[in-house]
Amino acid sequence: MSKLTEWGRALADALMPRTCPVCGNPLHADERYICRACLVALPRTHLEDVEFNAMEQLFAGKVPIERATGYFYYQKTSPYAQILFDIKYRNRPQMGQWLTSRAAQEMRASGFFDGIGAIVPVPLHPSKRAERGYNQSDYLARGLAEALGVPVVQALKSTRAHGSQTRRGATDRWLNVQHTYTLNDKKTLTLENTHTLLVDDVVTTGATLEACARALLTIPGTTVSLFTLATARLD
Repeated sequence: MSKLTEWGRALADALMPRTCPVCGNPLHADERYICRACLVALPRTHLEDVEFNAMEQLFAGKVPIERATGYFYYQKTSPYAQILFDIKYRNRPQMGQWLTSRAAQEMRASGFFDGIGAIVPVPLHPSKRAERGYNQSDYLARGLAEALGVPVVQALKSTRAHGSQTRRGATDRWLNVQHTYTLNDKKTLTLENTHTLLVDDVVTTGATLEACARALLTIPGTTVSLFTLATARLD
């Protein structure tokens, strides 16, 4: 970081202090979105190192996926849940992009990303995207793409605004997303015979990812793996 950049960030911090979403403490000039202490304590899953892990088991017998992992554990009462809330609802999707770039670099040695040829974000319905102003999964996909040198392909579209999944039970969530996701036909040729990484912010019941994976798997020769920034404890 140049001296000029350091001074500029220090001045910005003095005028409008940046705080860590996890602990609420002010960030130092050399800290981006989350303080070092909270990053060190991030509840990492390390599922990418576990054969037939809990996330993969969630989809077993439902939809054929190659691999699946979430970067850190999500728990509604945990202070780390604020990361997801800020990314999704408080106009801070760049924090998600930064985190997934870190995740890709950190997980590279595990081999989880080997053979991935394209990254596909879970889409938002146009009405919801207009309301929010962005799709957080686009930013998560970009972070991975930057680190891995793999293109992002907008291969899916949402054809029905299905509403929030947050307070629905597992069965209701599954029913709520049926026939919601379809292929963006202009993009599907680029995914033929490609190992595709499907990306979303969090997995709980897996209903959304299952519906999206089903759509992608109709493309000839396509295989699908799953990555989420966070995952509920599924075991």
